[in-house]
Amino acid sequence: MKVNSFDEWSPLKEVIVGSPVHYDAQELELSFKLFFHDQAYSSFWYPYYEHNNNKKTEEVAEKCTPVRKFSQQYLEELNEDVEGLADALRTAGVTVHRPTPLSEVKPFSTPYWEATTMPALNVRDQAIIIGDEIVETAPQVRARYFENDLLKPVFYRYFRNGSHWSSMPRPMMTDRSFDTSYVSGQDVPAIQAVYSQEESEFDTGYEMMFDGAQCMRFGKDILVNVSTENHELGLQWLERNFKGRFRFHRIYRLNDNHIDSTILPLRPGLLLLRSPEVRKQLPEWLQKWDVIYPPEPTKNIFPDYKDDELVLTSTYIDLNILSIDENTVVVNSLFPELRSTLEKHGFDTIPVQHRHRRLFSGGFHCFTLDTVREGGPEDYRS
Repeated sequence: MKVNSFDEWSPLKEVIVGSPVHYDAQELELSFKLFFHDQAYSSFWYPYYEHNNNKKTEEVAEKCTPVRKFSQQYLEELNEDVEGLADALRTAGVTVHRPTPLSEVKPFSTPYWEATTMPALNVRDQAIIIGDEIVETAPQVRARYFENDLLKPVFYRYFRNGSHWSSMPRPMMTDRSFDTSYVSGQDVPAIQAVYSQEESEFDTGYEMMFDGAQCMRFGKDILVNVSTENHELGLQWLERNFKGRFRFHRIYRLNDNHIDSTILPLRPGLLLLRSPEVRKQLPEWLQKWDVIYPPEPTKNIFPDYKDDELVLTSTYIDLNILSIDENTVVVNSLFPELRSTLEKHGFDTIPVQHRHRRLFSGGFHCFTLDTVREGGPEDYRS
């Protein structure tokens, strides 16, 4: 079967569920800090962690990228929860594909920088299915540069069955490739020190850097969150690549990048939104849809982490649900209030445990890439 996915709610037939194997650590370098700015920097995690955890001399510390390693307990529990998600989807009748597990964590280098490999866990980020086409997007975090190689066995199977497959130009990702205006426009302390950018002979100006999770699909229409010049270039590429086939609608700076914990369409005419403020930023035709607002998350639904743990998402991460069809959704069992709210609106819910979603920066929508749904290129604006 070839890929076919035009929206977020049509009956789900096939899906890729990410692999957490060897998600051992995070490197707190420029691209990582920019990507997780809204949550992590605003909570002053980066300055705290760099000040308290780098015990080297100042001279060496300037050349050393701080690294946050996860405890073995967190890794084991993450693996259990992701496997629980895959099992729940199979039980619901969905065909589940998996990336190649990362066999070991390896350092790598380009001519411009060095990083360490990461597994393909948040598979929604660097790929998006638009109709019958696989689109590999341009990475925003250096450590994820080769992540999609772990998805290629699955992509090749779809390609051989007739799917289209395209890729955005791969950025060089020198320091000066990154547009920092989103963060520098916020009056926060030590901004230049935290996001310092060195010159390079390879600098070519801002480059295309963009994630699939910045998009939300509505048949022929696709919402796109644009917060930087890097994102704007990605949107321009999408508009030209799909000219005449899809309509793209820019939302300006809804947040720093991803929007699937802020807005999720549940079926035609119904949205799950984080707050009424989000509704005001939507295109006029979407403001006419009915809305479900979630209950406020409470502290007790999350693990109690130590002061030096790097929390990377807001407390609204559990809005990151996955629709099986117009009436059935996969919801975190640890947020029963959200589950109850959705059931009161007529949804059947599939509860799945996901403990460390704030540490590993993803929910069920992030961990999955829906490759085959029954829907087509419908026009939901008419």
